[in-house]
Amino acid sequence: MSETPMGDTGGETRGDVGATVLGTADIREIMKLLPHRYPFLLVDKIIEIDSDNSAIGIKNVTANEPHFTGHFPDQPIMPGVLLIEGMAQTAGAICARKTATGSNLVYFMTIDNARFRKPVVPGDRVEYHVVKQKQRGSIWKFHCDAKVDGQLVAEADIGAMIISKDEA
Repeated sequence: MSETPMGDTGGETRGDVGATVLGTADIREIMKLLPHRYPFLLVDKIIEIDSDNSAIGIKNVTANEPHFTGHFPDQPIMPGVLLIEGMAQTAGAICARKTATGSNLVYFMTIDNARFRKPVVPGDRVEYHVVKQKQRGSIWKFHCDAKVDGQLVAEADIGAMIISKDEA
């Protein structure tokens, strides 16, 4: 399936009947969608986004990240809360893209059913698989899986809310 920049998609279809054009986003596009910056921007790339339904975000984990100096120096493991945050940021990119007026903020609201299955270490490439479960008004619910080499390392159900910057 062909890939196009995120800003150029939006549910368009190709010549194939019913085939949705999937979008992608590099770090520059992600930084337009999300307010997070180093060291708290935890999505390096989005390799697939399907309208406002799902996305796959990528985090390349390196030994140079600041959390590894204390978690844990002799056996670095990415903190589970940062995996949850990476999943939430991927979901936030879906929300921000769908409501891309520049006048809205996406707030992370809830975490349910969080499970951590395997440690994530420097050198791993984490894929955040995020699927919208439902949306009611400004409230969005997602199921998220974090995978390394196809293996589930963490999962959670998260909620987000979109509000106007004027209301913040």
